[in-house]
Amino acid sequence: MALTALTAPWIFTGDVFLDQHGVLVEGERIVAIVPRDGIPAEAIVCALPSGVLAPGFIDAQVNGGGGFLFNQTPDVPTLAGISAAHRRHGSTSLLPTFITDKPQGMRLAIAATRDAIEVGTPGILGIHLEGPFLSVARKGAHDPSLIRPLTEADVDLVLGAGIETVLMTVAPENAPNSLIRRLVDGGVIVSIGHSDAGYDTVMAAADAGATGITHLFNAMSSLQNREPGVTGAALDRGALWCGVIADGHHVHPATLAPAIRAKRGPGRLFLVSDAMPTAGDANDVFYLNGRKVTRRDGVLMLDNGTLAGSDLTMDHAVQYAVNHLGVALDEALRMASLYPAQFLKLDNERGRIAPRFRADFVHLDDKLTVRGVWMSGHKSAG
Repeated sequence: MALTALTAPWIFTGDVFLDQHGVLVEGERIVAIVPRDGIPAEAIVCALPSGVLAPGFIDAQVNGGGGFLFNQTPDVPTLAGISAAHRRHGSTSLLPTFITDKPQGMRLAIAATRDAIEVGTPGILGIHLEGPFLSVARKGAHDPSLIRPLTEADVDLVLGAGIETVLMTVAPENAPNSLIRRLVDGGVIVSIGHSDAGYDTVMAAADAGATGITHLFNAMSSLQNREPGVTGAALDRGALWCGVIADGHHVHPATLAPAIRAKRGPGRLFLVSDAMPTAGDANDVFYLNGRKVTRRDGVLMLDNGTLAGSDLTMDHAVQYAVNHLGVALDEALRMASLYPAQFLKLDNERGRIAPRFRADFVHLDDKLTVRGVWMSGHKSAG
């Protein structure tokens, strides 16, 4: 098996920046990080002339991309197309996200994800089920006629899915804590979102095992003086991880920046795209549960003006965090790789450049534009 060495002016390990170093890769794994003068003579050297080599991005919320929409066609080719579209923007791993739909649709999405993983579709980690167990009052672009309470039968379906990484977004007012506990005990990661719940209800759900907040600030009860709501609970509960859509449309930068400063651990804010099929695609119109969505100036909206996902990719989210939110580059890169890996409990092999970790990398130039992507040690062709 050939030994390869990737060098760049800077290597970001997930913890620190290193200069004058190389990453040694054998097969799908990282062997070591060594000074350039310590690269073995037999290694095939790939010298990147500028920028930084960083861990590949991990996107926990991807509805679509490249013209593909998971809800519209839940099958393996769709998942492959979505993954390929986002790979070009630095995402080496993602959770295809299936939003509120009919029960049969959810079953098809679970089966498609399981099949995609079994045939080795690159980049597919598992599945994110965003609904239908949400709040009609905070439905966003979800079809209110399809929203319903979580039941024991739903939990049985998810726990029997045969998928290692499952993320579920629920509203605690529509998902009993006993069922949240069952899901968590079965290995499912539970996130709170599209919820009108009060602070105490959210805290009780966190006590039951929920560890995440889906797209913080969007489609949730807001922070008020006498009722902190979902937003206040998310910022107050240190262990809750919070996904954020950093595109300049979903959340004002003056709202996001202090939230980033407030979440200092163990849970952190991490970047998600919440991308729809227009991401990486020229078409400006698609249909979500039969309703028309149009892209105008980078914003996706239903005809009634409701935001319907985003046109974002993870590289642009990193750029926005650095250029508009004042986030240091090392922290922005953690928000795109290490923190989602930790939230999804995959940080034993993803989110860092370290020995025995997967050889998933993104090469960014000095303007943070993607110049190359490696998955399992192989450079992506597109």
